[in-house]
Amino acid sequence: MKFTDGFWLLREGVTALHATHLQKVEQRDNGFIALFAPRVVEHRGATLNSALFELEFSSPQADVIGVRIRHHRGGEDSLSFDLTDGKPATKVMEDDKSVQYSSGALTAKLSKGESFNLEFLAGEKVITHQRAKGISIFNDGESHYLSAQINLGVGELVYGLGERFTAFAKNGQSVDIWNADGGTSSEQAYKNIPFYLTNRGYGVFVNNTGKVSFEVASESVEKVQFSAETQDLQYFVIYGPTPAEILEKYTALTGRAPQLPEWSFGLWLSTSFVTDYDEQTVTAFIDEMEKREIPLDVFHFDCFWMREYQWCDFEWDRRTFPEPAAMLSRLKAKGLKISLWINPYIGQASPLFDEGKANGYFLKRHDGSVWQWDLWQAGNAIVDFTNPAARDWFKSKLRPLLEMGVDCFKTDFGERIPTDVTYFNGADPVQMHNLYTQLYNATVWELLQEVKGKDAIVFARSATVGGQKMPVHWGGDNTSSFESMGESLRGGLSLSLSGFGYWSHDIGGFEGHPDPAVFKRWLAFGLLSSHSRLHGNESVRVPWSIDEEAVEVTRVFVNLKKKLHPYLVETMREVTAKGLPMMRPMLLVFPEDPTAWFLDQQYMLGPDLLVAPIFSASGEVTFYLPAGKWRNYFTNEVVEGGRWIAEKHGFTSLPLYARAGTIS
Repeated sequence: MKFTDGFWLLREGVTALHATHLQKVEQRDNGFIALFAPRVVEHRGATLNSALFELEFSSPQADVIGVRIRHHRGGEDSLSFDLTDGKPATKVMEDDKSVQYSSGALTAKLSKGESFNLEFLAGEKVITHQRAKGISIFNDGESHYLSAQINLGVGELVYGLGERFTAFAKNGQSVDIWNADGGTSSEQAYKNIPFYLTNRGYGVFVNNTGKVSFEVASESVEKVQFSAETQDLQYFVIYGPTPAEILEKYTALTGRAPQLPEWSFGLWLSTSFVTDYDEQTVTAFIDEMEKREIPLDVFHFDCFWMREYQWCDFEWDRRTFPEPAAMLSRLKAKGLKISLWINPYIGQASPLFDEGKANGYFLKRHDGSVWQWDLWQAGNAIVDFTNPAARDWFKSKLRPLLEMGVDCFKTDFGERIPTDVTYFNGADPVQMHNLYTQLYNATVWELLQEVKGKDAIVFARSATVGGQKMPVHWGGDNTSSFESMGESLRGGLSLSLSGFGYWSHDIGGFEGHPDPAVFKRWLAFGLLSSHSRLHGNESVRVPWSIDEEAVEVTRVFVNLKKKLHPYLVETMREVTAKGLPMMRPMLLVFPEDPTAWFLDQQYMLGPDLLVAPIFSASGEVTFYLPAGKWRNYFTNEVVEGGRWIAEKHGFTSLPLYARAGTIS
């Protein structure tokens, strides 16, 4: 959110106070509190009729320092994310000129005096800082905002902030951390994460579950500004020094992705959304995949496994699936795992609506009635997961499906969450909007862990901080075009720099019927992603619906992924141990190479395998090989990196290079 009118003026109706003159320092066991006046206090009278900023410094992990800004403390504290407190050793040093607070190799140095100056140092090196107007209170006549500004150096680039489909480096962008159903072609995102990292050795995490607005070198081109409508705002500076080490420390704080069942790395085939299908259709798809020698591991039933208007009732539509248990038994006999689509919305026509209403399991309007609308399902209500009884009720409806033979769920939606509602636990609905999906996914994840143990996996749509602990995450509603393919990749790379280890997307695009070239190029990209799913909206994504060559391309890349299976499993162990993603932006692996800072059309699959998807029908592609020796995976030719390479490929290949001496 922008508060200024250029460099000199405030926007009309906006007033501002800035932390200016340090008044008091009070040391605490694990940190200290500093009180700042918004003006220079030259005499006692200047303390009257004025505000105070309260800044609390703490550290939950080594190399991580938190700053908590408070104005008025009389209300409820803002909701925060579930964080791990490692209780690191810290040190406070104070003299006449400054207060220094150290955790690991990171030090926060707060200058004393009449102007605000906060520096973050690694050793003797300042990695970033906050100066005058670095901590502010803004008021627009209706709302109260806390804001912080953190400096950006020359050439410093900002990454992350969730699954964003805009430019990979976020400099110049305004980003609102607010989950929304925006597809891949907009500034909105399903997975918003108030965390960014830079190419200068640190990251910043804002511990606020509500709407945090980032101005990334936009309102003030020298700074990242973040603000929220609150009296209480906390942020953490996380020292790397490398992007990989920043992610390792961020995920130690917020949680890491677990190990997944190995079958999840195979090919997932879905009934497309609104296409007509029944048991015969499903069986025909599966049998044809086997006939064409395309290995298939998971079959996903999308929304219409349930009867229209009744989403969700968690009951099979017996018109199209008359014997679901027997059908699942037959499918599992073919060696398949089964996934089902679910969401937390209960249409009025669902038999569960009256049950949920009677027991108080839904979000309510302020007058006590059930909150409803007709978007998505007629008379749609939303399960209130702050109610423990509602969580148990939701689990009780899913459990019989698992007992029937279902292996996992796709937890769709979770971002269309209203704010004009009352929660069971009295939570602030604005603070709950993004956090809702965490409670929803956690409910399903807990059930799957209980029933499936180490085979538990959730295929999630929306997410917030900590969502990486309940994987895998699906990437947006893309369209069937090369442009959307590129958007999808940017979104996945952005999410990977936000602490998420696994990611998937709809091969060929969700919307529309893909051109054969788009589909075949996307197959290579999708099957060289951590997880691979064929899924569409109004048209099916079985390869023979495109053309016969698509069948061959599918077979080639599915078998390639099967061959890479041991490498993917080993990479997964690194994901769980260090918090690194399987699909890694080039800057994550080659942080010392300035060219890598800008690359968003290629990535590393694990530590050793470079993938450059092709975004053209012609097969012409230009990509960058970092310094060192690389082996062409298809031809075994060894080439020297540190340069750009232009190649042309048919549909059964793409630039795929392994670090020499690594993958056979």
